[in-house]
Amino acid sequence: QVQLVESGGGLVQAGGSLRLSCAASGRTFNSDTMGWFRQAPGKEREFVAGINWSGSRTQYADSVKGRFTISRDNAKRTVFVQMNSLKPEDTAVYYCARSWYSLPGTSADDYDYWGQGTQVTVSS
Repeated sequence: QVQLVESGGGLVQAGGSLRLSCAASGRTFNSDTMGWFRQAPGKEREFVAGINWSGSRTQYADSVKGRFTISRDNAKRTVFVQMNSLKPEDTAVYYCARSWYSLPGTSADDYDYWGQGTQVTVSS
């Protein structure tokens, strides 16, 4: 079992920044690929960013490339996403998830454990 708890969401003005954290507990975290997804009202859940176990491989959705950075601290069993230059269209509930694949995939089907989500609201 893996438990994931996100934090760091909130309300921010367009152009601002937020850093989301996802703390993992349970089985081994250090060998797991992790990802961030988001879901806006009325829309499907979409991939945001992913990172492999060592942090040597990352992947981003085109919509966030150059603005978001995913990272991890295995000693603290935590994965982060630094979100800069936020836009109103980034407003969503953000979820972290664990994947059994060795490299981060973009499909939600690649991930088996999910956190409860944290709300990010970007005002214009």
